Amino acid sequence: MNSVSSPNPKYHIEEGRFSIQHMKRKGITAMPRPHSHELTELYYLTEGERVYFVDERVVTVHKGELILIQGRELHATASSEIAEFERVLINYDPELLPSLLRKESKWFHNRRYRLFRLTLREQDEVQSLLNRMLDECRLQRAYYEISVVTLFAELMILLQRSESTSQTGGTKHPLHHLVTDVATYIREHYREALTLEETAGHFFISPSYLSRVFHRLTGFHFREYIVHIRIREAERLLAGSVGKIQEIASAVGFEHLSHFNKTFKKSTGLTPLQYRKEVKSQPSSPFKG
Repeated sequence: MNSVSSPNPKYHIEEGRFSIQHMKRKGITAMPRPHSHELTELYYLTEGERVYFVDERVVTVHKGELILIQGRELHATASSEIAEFERVLINYDPELLPSLLRKESKWFHNRRYRLFRLTLREQDEVQSLLNRMLDECRLQRAYYEISVVTLFAELMILLQRSESTSQTGGTKHPLHHLVTDVATYIREHYREALTLEETAGHFFISPSYLSRVFHRLTGFHFREYIVHIRIREAERLLAGSVGKIQEIASAVGFEHLSHFNKTFKKSTGLTPLQYRKEVKSQPSSPFKG
């Protein structure tokens, strides 16, 4: 179903396995919450600048750059100093592509995203392909869905060819480096009784400043991010081990089993035991191992 009544319509084809949307906005904007989705995300910035928090890093996406994000990867976007931006967003099922083009795993390597810094020629080609996809969705002529998927395959070929010039991503703003370092610090110490004050002291900044910039760039409050990391690690252990629930709760930093059970269910909608049973019943589950 297409959201054509919206000023920024989002077009869905292939029974929801592919969507595309063009959007232009002015002013400071940010996602209200970090989010994830089943489909792979492709985000091409035609104007402006956006700040992504993905794979526990702060990444600045500039005009003419394209970022791919794996399905299920939690991420958020926010404005940089350049408030106005224009972008095209695609969410897609990699299975729509011919087998020779299903190389997202090689693109991502050990990271959960890939940033492509395109040449001016590549930018023109990408923009042309995206415009044609949007036109096909808007006009909905005969065989338009096949045409969109074919054009998308062309786009993936272009990215494969430009892979040698792509980057796993970096940041230029000192504040982005700071938040990335704080996120890394939390990942390394999440089993401990981390506090905002202790962490701020480690980085020689005030707790209030850390709290403010961390939330602005990641979408998480400080304590909330610690819980997110603990629950994500608990999911991994529940899916890939036979350890007792009590042992797993302790291993990821929870002192009390009841608190762990309550927090885990609030985050996932399932108790730890229910989660383990559900994942174990799905041999191809991406959470295993």
